[in-house]
Amino acid sequence: MAEYPHILIAGAGIGGLTAATALAQKGSVVDVFEQATQLAEVGAGLQQSANAMHAHRALGIDAEVIKRGFSPHNVVLRDFKAGRPLLRVPLGDAHETRYGAPYVHIHRADLHDILRNAATKAGVTIHLGHSVTGFDQDAQKVTLHCGDKHYTGDALIGADGVRSTIAKQINPRAVEPRFTGQIAWRGIVSTATIPKDTLPPDATAWLGPGRHCVAYYLRGGELINFVAVEERDAWIDEGWSQKGDVKALRQAFAGWDPRLTTLLNACQETFLWGLFDHAASNTTSWGKGRVSLLGDACHPMLPFMAQGAAMAIEDGYVLASEIMRDGPNIDSALRRYEIMRHPRTARIQKRSLDNAAMFHHGPGAAKFLRDAKLKIAQHLPAAQHSQFDWIYGYDATEPFALK
Repeated sequence: MAEYPHILIAGAGIGGLTAATALAQKGSVVDVFEQATQLAEVGAGLQQSANAMHAHRALGIDAEVIKRGFSPHNVVLRDFKAGRPLLRVPLGDAHETRYGAPYVHIHRADLHDILRNAATKAGVTIHLGHSVTGFDQDAQKVTLHCGDKHYTGDALIGADGVRSTIAKQINPRAVEPRFTGQIAWRGIVSTATIPKDTLPPDATAWLGPGRHCVAYYLRGGELINFVAVEERDAWIDEGWSQKGDVKALRQAFAGWDPRLTTLLNACQETFLWGLFDHAASNTTSWGKGRVSLLGDACHPMLPFMAQGAAMAIEDGYVLASEIMRDGPNIDSALRRYEIMRHPRTARIQKRSLDNAAMFHHGPGAAKFLRDAKLKIAQHLPAAQHSQFDWIYGYDATEPFALK
């Protein structure tokens, strides 16, 4: 193997492009294989807390992320009907001062574009229209199969999402995900289509019985992204591409805070996806030999901590760091990466699942207890922040800095 390893990456999403950029910036030859014939991301918002922004800074793209995003002032949890604040957590300067990097909302397509440009500038080759069908490996190399095309390298990274072909070959007996009984609508609304200042410059979440909705600004305030979650018995596919019924969305949240209903009334198109709980796997399910996984391929996240993209970004940076630290020993580098990342991602998976229950307490004692806890948290800001320190205070670039 050459001094700098040749890395194959299946999947040109957020995590795959982060890993590709980090590797290529330090000299690795990187080929990324994407089944889509055009490199474009679906329209949705992402929340990039300080832990993600540290990695962006190390890759030299943080200024562009900030420029093309939106910096919220607070996270505000509100009562579904009256809209009264239940909890307000300062972001803005408070987040940056405490954690060393800002909190930014960004359109997924914009972050994808920034990463694609950074990867290309670093010398990454992106192969479009390449559907991954499997791999073979031996002690010296790994070969990726894309139909009748075959590519050989020193390591293979499966960044090919929740339906990962690479993951299925590594662990064909993986436990099937469990439908949570919740579905989510997502959509984007132009700010110009609703009355000025309908929503404050915050990440706002309305909590109600059996459902909740989160909304926040993108692109400097030009757009508003929302994710509306409802409990349902009927199963809906886990993918993001199923079109939803806007009238059904509005009906589900009828009678809620007028600020929210105004937003939903302006929505012209929405998409549905089913929310599935993926039990945290063990590290042996993440990799084998010269092959490993990152992001949704090994730890899909429910959206209730807004950390799915951030975890894939952290994965990509740590993975690149370990490979570049010990390039000639690919197997051991990948196993170290898996051991490092597994406890953190499993903990955030669990926290996300716990939040699903907290957001949807119905009337009665459960709601009273939840609201009491939030009220106490509001009056104890130090304790309020400290519960997030382990998430936002993590900096993948410090202990695993690329050399």
